[in-house]
Amino acid sequence: MKKLLLSLFFAMLLVLGACGGGGDEGASDDNTSEEQTDQSSQDGATDTTAAEGVYQNNCSSCHGGELGGGFGPALTEIGSKYDSAQIVDIIKNGKGQMPAQSQVSDEDAQTVADWLATME
Repeated sequence: MKKLLLSLFFAMLLVLGACGGGGDEGASDDNTSEEQTDQSSQDGATDTTAAEGVYQNNCSSCHGGELGGGFGPALTEIGSKYDSAQIVDIIKNGKGQMPAQSQVSDEDAQTVADWLATME
């Protein structure tokens, strides 16, 4: 009985350890990001910091942390193939093997699409 309880205890520790981590990686960056968003909105330029954040949170697991590809294709030159509106359409509706990304808000999709459209 003790072996069973000890095994269950260690299995539970392993599961809890695997679920931990992640944490507040960008917690201190949120205020900076909001300030930069305000500045870029005034300039009418693409908000690179916000777009990179959206990309890292929603796209990098398939397209790679540096746009270099992975399971999904590289996006380093995506702007030479699609404009911002086409990229938003792909994000929201999917294309080929890429499923629709319904968890991405319209605003975030537009932000990341504007940024990706500059990649030529």
